[in-house]
Amino acid sequence: MICVALPALAISTDQGQMTGQGLEGFYRSGRRLLSRCRLRVSGREPLAVQARMITADSARFVSAMRASPHSGPDPDVVVERIRHADGTERITLHSAALRPLRVPVEVALGTDMADLGAIASGAAGPELPASVYDSGLRWSCTTGISSVTADPPPMDALASAGLLRWEFELPPGGSRSVELRVRPDGAGPVRALGRTATSPLAGAQASGDDPRLQPLLRTSVEDLNALLLRDSAHPADMHLAAGAPWRCGPAPADALAAARMTLPLGTRLAAGTLRILARTQLRGTGPQSGMIPGPRRDAGTHLPPACTGAEATLLFPALLAEARRWGLPDSETEELLPTAERCLAWLRTTAGDGTYLCDPHPGGPVRCETQAHAHRAALLGADLLDACGRPGGPGLRQWAQALRTAFREDFWIDDLGGGRPAAARTPDGTPVPHLGAAAVHLLDTGLLGGGELAPGLLGKVQTEQLARLLGGPAMDSGWGLRGLAVKEAGYNPFGHRTGAVRVHETAIAVAGLAAAGYEKEASSLLRGALAAAESFGYRLPEMYAGEQRTDGSAPLPHPAACRPAATAAAAGVLLQVTLAGIRPDAPARTVTLRPVHSAPLGELVLTGLRIAGAPFSVRVSRLGLAMVEEAADGLQLGV
Repeated sequence: MICVALPALAISTDQGQMTGQGLEGFYRSGRRLLSRCRLRVSGREPLAVQARMITADSARFVSAMRASPHSGPDPDVVVERIRHADGTERITLHSAALRPLRVPVEVALGTDMADLGAIASGAAGPELPASVYDSGLRWSCTTGISSVTADPPPMDALASAGLLRWEFELPPGGSRSVELRVRPDGAGPVRALGRTATSPLAGAQASGDDPRLQPLLRTSVEDLNALLLRDSAHPADMHLAAGAPWRCGPAPADALAAARMTLPLGTRLAAGTLRILARTQLRGTGPQSGMIPGPRRDAGTHLPPACTGAEATLLFPALLAEARRWGLPDSETEELLPTAERCLAWLRTTAGDGTYLCDPHPGGPVRCETQAHAHRAALLGADLLDACGRPGGPGLRQWAQALRTAFREDFWIDDLGGGRPAAARTPDGTPVPHLGAAAVHLLDTGLLGGGELAPGLLGKVQTEQLARLLGGPAMDSGWGLRGLAVKEAGYNPFGHRTGAVRVHETAIAVAGLAAAGYEKEASSLLRGALAAAESFGYRLPEMYAGEQRTDGSAPLPHPAACRPAATAAAAGVLLQVTLAGIRPDAPARTVTLRPVHSAPLGELVLTGLRIAGAPFSVRVSRLGLAMVEEAADGLQLGV
């Protein structure tokens, strides 16, 4: 159970006690400030009965015990622990005894001040010696100082054992509380950006026939807010960390992808993300000029690691173009336009006289998803340049047309089943034939003016075949889209690129299939993702095992998955907005609705979205008809 209010985390098991084992503890900026926090009441550990998340940054643990002698088997003291990511824990004892109770309480504390990476790799050191400090304990080492203070102050503090002790009088029906505060030396409490008035994400709500929609949307927005980070040099700009606990730092491709999926909640997050990444763009005259740097990402057993920097560079102009359609002010568009132009110049320079965009590293394959990203960037970038009166649009469109023509021939593998797109082509032109979830990006085309979608890389017949493959049992696990088809060599239901369900790719598949008119396949994947969300308490992890769904089963958690994760939480927004088919064009003051006509979840009402900087609400009936219920003044319904 992970409470998140970046840069702070609190990681616990469902027992509530922090034992110092594994990842348990309070963290700030990747360092564990407290690893052990074990509560004993009357010399015993209370029996855990329930643990649940309250919000993205807090959890509630309830335990019970029998404190009265000769009172029978029923517990008469309930212990409640409310744990917050900011380093605060409140312990409350509630008595149901008939007589007053004198209850000794002790909390055993300890820490190793280890780095999260060292803990994950099993290289954390021993616990540090404590000293009595103020109304609690303190630990110090070469990497910093951590302290725990208590309110009320303990009656006794034993540094050698790391113990704080109290003795409480509990009247019948009465309660007593202790609050512990864990802090680095001299630091104050952390408050999640999403809980301040500066949060860039609108508080959207969902209602309708399916009761799962509202908790999924609420939890998704809470998780996104918990993952917000502020640029230290430019505090007004915020972006999303990739996920907790493993990826709390910047990840450009994930941040851009998540910001794009959350455009229905407003454009402020997109603008902040774009400004932060614009400041990292490489300049100069070399082959990487114009590129937004990013780490390499493992691509599974069939292909070498991919460059997320190339993906981020191609996402930048696409996000800027679509943010403008959702209502990004002209002044911010103009500010970010030079960076987008440099991204598009890098695209044209890297492609050169060739048709395809190869991996930036020599000898790398030509990946199908990279061509999809490049094609979308070219078309949306050309649309953006034309709208802003900048040159270069016709050349980008001409290159995109050549890419479409060649891709439909070179990347399609014919077989007796109707064919499939190649996952990649090797430098000598040999197709890599395995069927994986990366193909969903071929359906993600992007939003142009007038509510129209950009053309895709595949032709109509090829798109229909891809839809059939994605909706078939080899790819649709019943919980979402597998990363690799079950009959492919190397399939592993836990493989993070070779079989596990990645929520981001499932949401992209649902949106792309619905937009292309393949509602049956989109609805099946949507229902699977919703069932998984319900199983995970609506906090979707970035991935989970691709085991086939059966009656009474539940999706298997992936031990290395971030939860919460930015792209998974943003996917919870995209899945619901897809049902309404909202396609805005704020500069033209129009919005077009293309709902999923089969209405797979019945009636749906989305409120609190934002278009053109104003609230936007839409209702989709059980007949698949959409109606705008709230919109900005002057915003017209397009045809």
